[in-house]
Formats: sequence, C-alpha cells, structure tokens
Amino acid sequence: MTNPLLRPSDLPFQLPDYAAITDANVREALGTGMAEQLAALRRLADNPVPATVENVLHAWERTGAILDRAILAFWVAQAADTNDERDAIMAEFMPRLAQHSDAILLDPLLYARLTQLRDRAAAGEVVLDEQDEFALSERLRDYERGGITLPEEQQERLKEINAELATLSNAFERLLVDGRNAAAVHITDEAELAGLSADDLAGLREAAKARDLDGWLIPLTNTTGQPVLDSLEDRAVRERVFRASIERGLTGPFDTRDTLVRIARLRAERATLLGYAHHAAYVHEIGCARTTDAVNDLLARLTPGVVRIAEREAADLAGELHTLISPEAELQPWDWQFLASRRKGAAGVDPEQIKPYLEYSRVLHDGVFAAATALYGITFHERPDLIGYTKEATVYEVREADGAVLGAVIIDPYTRPTKQGGAWMTSIVEQSTLSNDLPVVTNTCNLTPPAPGSPSLMTWDNVITLFHEFGHDLHGLLSHVRYPSRSGTNVPRDFVEFPSQVNEVWAFEPALIRAFARHHETGEAIPAEWVDALVAERQSSGYDTLELLKAMILDQAWHQTPLEDLPEEASGVEEFEAAALARAGVEFPLIPPRYRSSYFHHIFGGGYSAGYYSYLWSEVMDADTVAWFREQATEEQPGGMTRAAGERFRRELLGRGGSVEALDTYRRFRGADPDVQHMLARMGLDT
Repeated sequence: MTNPLLRPSDLPFQLPDYAAITDANVREALGTGMAEQLAALRRLADNPVPATVENVLHAWERTGAILDRAILAFWVAQAADTNDERDAIMAEFMPRLAQHSDAILLDPLLYARLTQLRDRAAAGEVVLDEQDEFALSERLRDYERGGITLPEEQQERLKEINAELATLSNAFERLLVDGRNAAAVHITDEAELAGLSADDLAGLREAAKARDLDGWLIPLTNTTGQPVLDSLEDRAVRERVFRASIERGLTGPFDTRDTLVRIARLRAERATLLGYAHHAAYVHEIGCARTTDAVNDLLARLTPGVVRIAEREAADLAGELHTLISPEAELQPWDWQFLASRRKGAAGVDPEQIKPYLEYSRVLHDGVFAAATALYGITFHERPDLIGYTKEATVYEVREADGAVLGAVIIDPYTRPTKQGGAWMTSIVEQSTLSNDLPVVTNTCNLTPPAPGSPSLMTWDNVITLFHEFGHDLHGLLSHVRYPSRSGTNVPRDFVEFPSQVNEVWAFEPALIRAFARHHETGEAIPAEWVDALVAERQSSGYDTLELLKAMILDQAWHQTPLEDLPEEASGVEEFEAAALARAGVEFPLIPPRYRSSYFHHIFGGGYSAGYYSYLWSEVMDADTVAWFREQATEEQPGGMTRAAGERFRRELLGRGGSVEALDTYRRFRGADPDVQHMLARMGLDT
C-alpha cells in the first residue's frame, strides 16, 4: 500500500507521516475507512456467539482504524492550513460522514448486540467493570438519541437533516475564514497606528506584504474584541477596526446569515423529531447540567450583578474619556479596550510595556512546560526529526519523571490566512490501554508571527490562551483509560473546559511569572509591582464576563427557540439577536457579545451548539478546584503548585478522561460537589 493512511504509521508515537501524506491519500483513506468500518461492524452484529465484553465492546473499539487515522490526521491539518483541495474534501465528506454515522446508529442489529450485552450483564452472565459498564451505557445512549426507535419514514428525514447540517456547518466555517481575511483593515498612513510598538508595526507590515499590499494590515481575530484596540490611539481607526470586526458575516460574498438560520431551523426540526422541546434540551441532557432549567438558572443568577459591575466600569471609563478628549465626548464600544488598557497602565500593568517581557519561546518553556513539570513531573523534548501537520509546527516528546515516554504534543503557534481563527486542541492519536497507543495531541493558536529578525512577543491574553489550550493538552496526554473513544477530552461539553481553565491559574503564579516574564533583550525579570498587578487581575472584569455572558445567551436563544419562532431568512438575524439580549436584560450596547451570531464559530461551525455556557459551568468546578490547590500550599509553593497536589489531580481526574461519569470523577477528586461561591468571589459577585 502506497497510501500512508491505510496502515499504522511506522513513525514514533504513530505520528502520521505528514511529509508523505497527500490530499489524495486523505480522500482515499476516508472512503476506504468508512467501508472497512461498516464491514467490521457487520461481522460484529452477525456474530452468533453470545455477547461479551471482548466480542462487542473491545471489537467495536477496534473497528474503523483507517477512518479514525485519516480523520484525526486530516481535521487539524485542514483547520490549521487549508487549501482548495482540503476544502473540497471537507465539503464532500462532511455529509458522507454524517450518513456513515447514521448507518451505524440506525442499524437495529448493532443495537440488538449492545442490548444483548446489557441484558447478559444484568443476568450475571457477563461481568462488567466500571469502564466497561460506562462505555456500554454511552453506546446505548448514542443509539437512543440517534433515532433508533423512530419509524422508518422519520429515520429517513433524520438522515436528510444530519447530512444537510454537516454540509452547512462546513460552509459556515469556510465563510468565516474567508470573511475574516477579507475584513482585515488596511492602513497606509503610519501616523494612524500611533500607540503600537515597533514590533507590532513590523508584524503588520509583514501581513500587508503577504497580500501584496503597501503599508500595514491589521488582521482580525475571531472574537469581537481585537488586540490592537488596547493600544491604538487614533479613535477613528479604532472605530474602523471595531466595525470591521462586528459587521463580519452581515453583507457581501461572506454573509453567513442564510447559513446560520438554516442550521438553527434544522436543529430545531431534528430535536422535535427526536422528541425534545428544542435543540438545547437535546444537548443539555448529556451534559453535567442535565437540564435547560439548570443552564438558564445559572445564567440568570449572574446577569444582574455582572451588568452592575459593567455599568460601574463604564462610568469610570467615561470619566477617563472626558479627561482625555473633552467633557462632551461619549464613550463608545471601540473606546473600552483602549481606556481600560490605560487604566491598567496607570496601575502598573501597561500591556505594551509588558509585551517585551513575554517572548513566546520563554513563555512556553519556562512557563507552560515548567508548570506541567512542577505539577506532574513530565518533561518536554523537541523532536526536530519529526514533522507536524504544518512546517510551522514543532513536535515535542513528552516523558515521565522516570524517563518513560508518555506521548507527544505538536504546537503550532502563529496565525496565517489559511488557518481558522481562535485556538484549539485536538488529538491525533487517542490514548488507550486496549490498543497500547500513546497520546499525540496538538496545540493550535493564532499568535501574530514575528517579522524576520524580531522576537515573537505575546500579549498577556495570549499567555492565558496558551496556558488554557495546554490544559486541554494535559487532559489528553495524562489520560489513562482502556477505551480510546473515552480517553482524554472525550467528556461532556460542559466538563471539557474545566481542566483547561484550571491550568490558566498557573499563569498567575508569581514565581512562575518571574521565570517566564523576562525582557527579551536584557533578560531582566519583570518588575515585582507588575507581577502583583497581574495577579490582582485574576478577578474577572465586568467587560470580560458580560461579553461572554451575552454570547452564551445568544447561543441559548438560537437553540431554545421553537422552529416556528425562529427567523426564516437572513434579514431576521439582527432583530432576533437584539430581542434575545433585551429579554435577558443584557442589552448594554457598550459591551458587544464576544461573538455575534454571524461569526459565532463555536455554535454554528464547531461542536458547542447550545453548549457555549460550558465555559461558565466549567468555571464553577475550576474555581472550586483552584481553591483546593490553594489548600495544598506549602512554604515553598504558596499557590499549591506541588507534585503531591498535581499527582492527585492527575490520577483522580485528568487520568480518568471520559471513562466514567464526569461528575463522579469530580466528586472522587474533590470529595464533594463543586461550591459555586468560589466562582462568584472570582467575579466579584459574592457580596
């Protein structure tokens, strides 16, 4: 076989041979893999031997090896560095994969094989341990939620919906990338960029050159807020950048509204078909929240206090604006980041002054990696002989404290026009004791690439993002479970963000900051008063919390609204948004949602539909866990970043992946349910 994806890789960690894999190989492997898996599952279903753990659960996990290998290798490569052929593969195979999934989940013989194993276990004929029992229950639930009990006519409609949703989701993603690139702001007068550092200017000039433009180009990130708004002194340019960001997807060739409306309506129809009140009820059922009421109650509990904090912050910033411009000046959304940044600078945390101390490589090695070593004893070793999914990615071998090889992580830090926005983690090889596979995970970010000869400097928000995404990596790397389908981050959506948010806290550990925040030219440590100010920033601002809350509310509005009340066409999107925010009491136009519907990748292009609340739900567990770490403090490690504490978190929580019920995992680790008061205190809402 000449196609590297049709056989296990001979490279260390079974890393895909990206140097040899072609896009044509991917196309062939996806098609071959689907056929191979269906044939294997047919043999499993037709097996006349009574159902056992080995011939059902273990055999099931071993099916689809080619398909899994192709999907895991290709998905991250396409998201991080696409081209026309990769886009075409996605457009072709997204609906085909949805049809493939339906072929499995609507197969009554496969369902019968699972129920036979359940019945034999209940009769005492088969012994299931904890991981077997949970894996079986999850597969049965997939079938029951996948339409196995529907009449044939409704199953056919379900298949049509699933295939169309897969196509539309891919189309939305493509429109987002193209629309974000098209919305970049072109500047030809350097005076308009006053406030940006020389390194920033060099990076923007390189961005312009890459598109054969004179002057400077300000690329957009996927969120509403843009990093340059912290520093741009020219108010008119700030407004240009802000409007370019918030108006994405509303007009022109990259208008996403028709696509997102169709997605929302199809999801609502599918939910009704499956017997749910709406799509959100379908999603929440399998999360830690369990019910839509629980999600709504949490959002409603926070709203009044968060709005009050935002109003106080707005009043302070309006006073700042009056001093800076004139008493008649009216605070606008594009002023907020700039004025807030000035206030931080007055308090000793000027974002532009800090950046020279945040060189990417040092932050990665002396910050992110060092924290993982301190907590878990693992170390990271660059493997220049191995090639990642793009030439700009670096492969690191991960070793245990005793030198045993644990797995690998691939880090791809810089933005490019062919890359989706945001930051994310994926698995290329899932950890499994059943197959003896070591984990291979990725960490993909969108840092501004440095100009030639310049250092790669980060913002403080970039630092937090890097720690966050590496928390997902640790969840995958430290997994120790039997079934690959239950390893690492294969957990409920409102649990998956919890370990990554916990890992953010180490970015605020004073001793660690002093280690990774050193001037890129002099090596001088960051001033002590700046460290204190950064640590004090750990409490959420009203701006950060309200923009996030607004996005969560929009997500729930799109997915809790019955089909008959959803917009029928693109023209209704903005009115729907405004009404949803007004009903929730969060209009407050000075702080826009972190994502407007037209560029809300998480819910219309990613896997967070009706689940964007997960960041907040996870923060309840995150804040409670951070409080636990503080209780483990020692004189040497006052923040609790000790090997003993890390070992418990690893063995009792990270290592269990999704092999058991998520909240049971938390209770075993913490000894109790999470206490919401820790999150409220972090937000300044505990009084």
